[in-house]
Amino acid sequence: MLSTFVPFMLFAFVACITPGPTNILVLSNSARYGFKATLPIILGACAGAAGIVLLVGCGVGQSLVQLPRVQTVMQWVGVAWLSYLAWRIFSAPPHVMEEQTTHKRLGLLGAASLQLINPKSWMMALAVVSVFVADGTEQQKKVLYLSLIFFLISLPCLSTWALLGVASGRALASARVIVGFNRCMGIVLLGSTWLGALT
Repeated sequence: MLSTFVPFMLFAFVACITPGPTNILVLSNSARYGFKATLPIILGACAGAAGIVLLVGCGVGQSLVQLPRVQTVMQWVGVAWLSYLAWRIFSAPPHVMEEQTTHKRLGLLGAASLQLINPKSWMMALAVVSVFVADGTEQQKKVLYLSLIFFLISLPCLSTWALLGVASGRALASARVIVGFNRCMGIVLLGSTWLGALT
């Protein structure tokens, strides 16, 4: 099992630490609202991605391979939602970073749902199961371990992005700089979403 887990841990680390829409959302939210307020997004995204690995390992998700239209619908729902979130970030008013705010933000369930409607998360999970889970009597046990490992590795990876956001948030001293940061993050999120959808 160790010979499988070590390569999988490296795969999970690279998959979670490299820039993507979820990382950008974590960075943007932590810069604006602080680390504590971003924890639900981190937990939701990590749990959602690990849950997809578990579901695919149990046989759910084969329709993405067998029914391409399901994948297409999920992709465009995800693109629409991320585009909406990009606009919310782009048009956010300047304010001092606060950990407690009444402004409605993406939370635990929203971040988990974002993973569930992202066909790339499902395809990643299908690749994980096909590469790292061999057929056998302990297949379900191995799937459970892999999903747990993915969760545990994704937590510090997304937390690193949140800490980067907090550090950049402290540097945002003026309203003009905050507006510029929000607009930059909105454009980056929108760009990464559409580039991912069109490739």
